[in-house]
Amino acid sequence: MSKQAYKTYVVFIILVSVLFISACATSADKISTELSPAELIQRAQEASDHNRYNAALQYYQALLDRNPHNIDLICTGEYEIAFIHFKQKKYDQARAGLNALLERYNNPDAELLPQQFKRLATIVLENIAEKEKPLFSKKKQN
Repeated sequence: MSKQAYKTYVVFIILVSVLFISACATSADKISTELSPAELIQRAQEASDHNRYNAALQYYQALLDRNPHNIDLICTGEYEIAFIHFKQKKYDQARAGLNALLERYNNPDAELLPQQFKRLATIVLENIAEKEKPLFSKKKQN
């Protein structure tokens, strides 16, 4: 192997290694068990704001896993996860999550739930329906 080919090979290996390490670091965000629910939500929102949706989903899932008896946090996490799917144009996942959240509001204790998520879920479902309308029906309305 020539010196030039060897140098190219070494540079290639280094680049692949750096990419691999950075990919692992972003997809496997280690979430401290000491983070409060507010800190988990804040970090999830920051990640989502920077289009780091996988990290945001991990933070919201941690919120759900660590607070299974806090209905306010459950509703927050479920809504935010569904909303991230909406932002990713994964409408089937978003719709399923939003409908599951809305089912919580069909129980006798619904008045104890945070009402903003019921309204927000309804709005996002309407947006999904609008986005999924066939192009033909949109032109017909104009």
